[in-house]
Amino acid sequence: MITLATAARILRQLRHDRRTVGLLIVVPAALLALLYFMYDGAPAFDRVALVMLGVFPFVIMFLVTSIAMLRERTSGTLERLLTTPLRKLDLLFGYGLAFGLAGAVQALVAVAAAHWLFGLETPAGSVLVAVVDAVLGMALGLLCSAFARTEFQAVQFIPVVVAPQLFLCGLFVPRDEMAGWLQAVSDVLPLTYAVKALAAATVWRDLAVVAGAAVLALILAAATLRRRTG
Repeated sequence: MITLATAARILRQLRHDRRTVGLLIVVPAALLALLYFMYDGAPAFDRVALVMLGVFPFVIMFLVTSIAMLRERTSGTLERLLTTPLRKLDLLFGYGLAFGLAGAVQALVAVAAAHWLFGLETPAGSVLVAVVDAVLGMALGLLCSAFARTEFQAVQFIPVVVAPQLFLCGLFVPRDEMAGWLQAVSDVLPLTYAVKALAAATVWRDLAVVAGAAVLALILAAATLRRRTG
């Protein structure tokens, strides 16, 4: 019940933050539209857009949750919450549930736009993959927020945590054409398996890897969560 109450509180906060709602729901579909006109009907659009259905939720949720948690800590809200029966895992899994629901709405809008507006052939599990990617981005954002003291520092984790996964997931260069050591690094990055799941190769196994990485990140976030920024 505490986890559900936490999720409800976060969803109420999101509902009153129109800019964040726009970022979560409108921006991915708008960026897909930009890609569509950039490629102007070229076959490469299908491959890139399909990958982006997994990348956009991951990046956006990482950014939103890392800053949201940092604000709760620096404003003293987190310290007050942790003086109640609320446990750290209750808080973090409440975040996971709330942003998972937000990610589901985001994924539905993005996949619907890709399929109905831009003619992209989306695999049956595209929405589920996008939701799991959103939860992964959220979990890593919560973990990284523990090591930031300001919102600017939180944003600086994007090139450290997000960019390598984006470069090595197979979007820019097929993984089998990378150097052996880069393939080895790619094999331990969860976004790689999200992209593979979108390709519908081994969707359930790859989804299990991404979901496991998200749960592990949440547990690590609970272990490193501090009440306030020092």
